[in-house]
Amino acid sequence: MFIDKTTLNDLSVFSQPDNPSLFYLIDFTETAEGKSELIRILHNPLTQKKEILAIQDILQIISTKIDQWPTEITNGTLMVIEKFYDDNPDPIPENISKLQAVFYKWIHPRDYALILFSMKQLFQLIKGYEKIHAFFSLTKIPFPLQEILDQSKIILANRHLIELTQKNTFQELTPREILFFGRIFHIDLVAEIRSLIKLYGKLDAWHAMAKANIQLQLNNPAFTEETTLIASSKLRHVLLDNPVSYDISMSKESNFVFLTGANMAGKSTLIKALGLALYMAHLGMGVPALSMKLSVFEGILSNINIADNITKGESYFFNEVKRIKQTIEKIDDGRNWLVLIDELFKGTNIQDAMKCSTTVIRGLITMQNCLFILSTHLYEIGEELKDLPTIDFKYFETSLKDNELQFSYQLKNGISQDRMGYLILQKEGVTALLKNLGK
Repeated sequence: MFIDKTTLNDLSVFSQPDNPSLFYLIDFTETAEGKSELIRILHNPLTQKKEILAIQDILQIISTKIDQWPTEITNGTLMVIEKFYDDNPDPIPENISKLQAVFYKWIHPRDYALILFSMKQLFQLIKGYEKIHAFFSLTKIPFPLQEILDQSKIILANRHLIELTQKNTFQELTPREILFFGRIFHIDLVAEIRSLIKLYGKLDAWHAMAKANIQLQLNNPAFTEETTLIASSKLRHVLLDNPVSYDISMSKESNFVFLTGANMAGKSTLIKALGLALYMAHLGMGVPALSMKLSVFEGILSNINIADNITKGESYFFNEVKRIKQTIEKIDDGRNWLVLIDELFKGTNIQDAMKCSTTVIRGLITMQNCLFILSTHLYEIGEELKDLPTIDFKYFETSLKDNELQFSYQLKNGISQDRMGYLILQKEGVTALLKNLGK
C-alpha cells in the first residue's frame, strides 16, 4: 500500500516522543532489531490480500498463547553477540586441545572472559530458537512465518552448532569447548548468526503487533472481494484515551463524504480515525472498531496539515494546490484509493475557496474507484453539490446550553447549520477585551 511521508505525519503514525503516535502505542518490541523491523513494517503496509491475511494469521497464532512466548532471547543477548564481532580477542588455535585451553585461559584472562560471556549469549540465542520452534510446532504455519522457521532450523542444523544444541545447559561446556566454539562463532559463522538476529527481529515485531492487538482491543477486519468498500461499526480513534465511536460506510454508490460541523465537533478526529484504521488493516493488524469490512486499497493520501514554505517562497494556498494536484495524478490509475481532506483551501478568501472546492469535489467524485472524505466550513457549497448522486452529506451537531458549548460527537445525515464561531469569540471574552482596548 502506498503511503507517503505527509500522510504518515497527518495520521500520527510516527511523531515526536512527547506526542501520541501509533508507533509509540504498539511498540512492545523487546529488542533493537525488533524495533527496527517494526518501523520497516509501518513504512510498508501491504497491498495483497493474501499477504495481509497471512500476517493476520501469524498474529492470531501468537495471541492465542502469548503468555507462553519464549523469553530466552533478549536485547542484551543480541547486543553482546553483535559486540563480539567488533572485538578482536587473541587468536584461538583451530583445533585447540585441553592443555592449550588451560594456557589460553591463563595467558589471556580478559579475552577468555569476553569469549565466555559472549558464548553464554550465543547459547541463549540457540536455546531461544529451540523454544520458538516448539512454540509454533503444533500449528498450521502461514508462509512468511514458515520461511523464518525453516531458515533458522537450517542454520541451527550446522554441523558445529548441532553440538551446542545437544547441550542442556551452558555449564556442561568445558573451557576447551568454549574456546573451540568461540573461534567458530567469531570466524566461521558470522553470516549465519547475524541472520538469526535479523530473523528474530521479525518475530519480535510480530509479537509486539500481536500484543498490541490484545492490549488495544483491536479486531481483525474482514477483507472482501468487492471493490471500493469500507463498512465499519463502532470505529474509534486509536490514539485517544476516551474516544467516541462512529458507524460509517463508503462504497462506489456513496464514495464521497461531505463532512460539516463546528470547530472541535469531531470532524478531524473522524477523518484520522478512518485513515488510521484502514492503514492498520493493511499492516495485517486488528482495527479499533467492533467490526470492519473493506476491500484492499492501493493507498491512502491525505491533505490535512499543509504548511507554507517561506524558504521556497511558497504560500499556504500554493501548497494546498500542489498537494491536490499530486493526489489527482496519483489516484488516476483505476485502483482503490482513500483520500482524506480536512478543510480544503483555507489559504485563500472565502469566495475563491468556495469556487475552488466545488471544482475539486465535482472532479474527484467521478473517480468511483476511490473513496473521499472531506471536512469543510463552507456549508454553502453543499446546496450546489446535491445533484451529485454518490455524495453523502454528514455533520456533527453542536448546541449551546447555559452559555456552554455542547458537542454530541454523533455523526448525523445532512449539512450542519451551526454558526458557533462568534459565540465562541464572545464566550472566551475576546469581544469584551476588544471593546476595552485602550481604556
